[in-house]
Amino acid sequence: MTTPQEDLLPATRRALLHRIAVAQAEGRAPSLVAAVVRGGETVWNGARTSVDGHGPDENVQYRIGSITKTFTAVLVLRLRDEGVLDLGDPLEKHLPGTGAGEVTIAELLAHTGGLAAESPAPWWERTPGSLRPELADVLGEQPFRHPAGRRHHYSNPGYALLGALVEELRGAPWEEVLRREVLEPLGLHRTSGRPQAPHAGGWAVHPWADVMMPEPAQDLGRMASAGQLWSTTGDLARFAVFLARGDDRVLSAASVREMRTPSAPPETAELAAGSGYGLGLQIVHRDGRTLVGHSGSLPGFIAGLMIDAEEDVAAVVLSNCTSGPAALTVAVDLVRIVAQAEPKIPEPWRPISEVDSAVLELVGQWYWGTYAFGLRLSADGEVGLEPLSGVGRGARFRANADGTWTGLDGYYAGELLRAVRRPDDSVSHLDLGSFVFTRQPYEEGAPVPGGVDPEGWRGIK
Repeated sequence: MTTPQEDLLPATRRALLHRIAVAQAEGRAPSLVAAVVRGGETVWNGARTSVDGHGPDENVQYRIGSITKTFTAVLVLRLRDEGVLDLGDPLEKHLPGTGAGEVTIAELLAHTGGLAAESPAPWWERTPGSLRPELADVLGEQPFRHPAGRRHHYSNPGYALLGALVEELRGAPWEEVLRREVLEPLGLHRTSGRPQAPHAGGWAVHPWADVMMPEPAQDLGRMASAGQLWSTTGDLARFAVFLARGDDRVLSAASVREMRTPSAPPETAELAAGSGYGLGLQIVHRDGRTLVGHSGSLPGFIAGLMIDAEEDVAAVVLSNCTSGPAALTVAVDLVRIVAQAEPKIPEPWRPISEVDSAVLELVGQWYWGTYAFGLRLSADGEVGLEPLSGVGRGARFRANADGTWTGLDGYYAGELLRAVRRPDDSVSHLDLGSFVFTRQPYEEGAPVPGGVDPEGWRGIK
């Protein structure tokens, strides 16, 4: 008998409440709302407030800033999956005349296109988008800060270009496409480009006095696809489930997994051990865990969404102040609290229902030179090649129809693994991207490049 997945223990719930209470009090936030998802369901909602015209809950809208970029990335991946574009395409192929057309779509998604971090003055987050009616106004006369593809440099104008790309290829405004293709299928009815009641007001809290001032809420115009959206913890909790599992009405599980895969290194050396970027998603490494999601901020608002796909836990944190609580850090902490206090109970082990004898023949120990590896067949039909001594390159492989396998991760991602057979159909060796794996180290008679010394193994006096 197991505890139902939807129930959190009282001690866990109190720890979650304590964390957001500390964040709201120490961050001096007018309000802070949070939600935790486990097993595909929202299992906890929390809120703390000291001032505002409503009681904040999972249905109150807050502005989510750059979490908007993840929604835009989903639209671009949909175009790729439909065959409308390739991520390696230069922008110019689909959206000519921008002045930044040499950058590829993948580079824009991963912030490696070399574009400036911000649009030219005036400060785009606090001024109306009508001041930047054209893409040329977003990019300016000198849009590049680095050579394309050379480094990760976060770029808000880059996501404005992706929004324009979506509009060009769909023939409709970005927000209309987003609602039709993502928000409505996923049931995100409280996510919108403009605030809908009930919604929080954005505040600036004085850094040296406990007083506040309202922040303006601007329509960002051409920059909307980089940070326009308003949403709720309820909607973002559902969006987190989609980012962890996929939904064939929007994007497959394989495509959202691709979004979560590192595509760019961290921007600065001091972050190198802790972060990276995928395709529209930030990647955070904390305490041996890998989490994905995105932070967001606009004047008056801070937001954070974090997912631990392995533990199947996610957290959303929203607050209505320009600076204060570190929303992304709080979201990471909420995930950690649940994952540590109530770790995921693994599915029961079950044997394979049917097995191909030709595959079963390959499992066991193999050697690449003198390095020992084990090949294991799992119930999902994948095979895993792992170093037996803990030193070496391991990977998982997915079966292909022709009897080969394609690497899914690590050094061998995308590489082909095949069993090479002798004329009598017995297995000679494994070929992995030209590397020869044999049953014994430098096995006699095996086609080891460079040959095997005919005197074999020997001691030296």
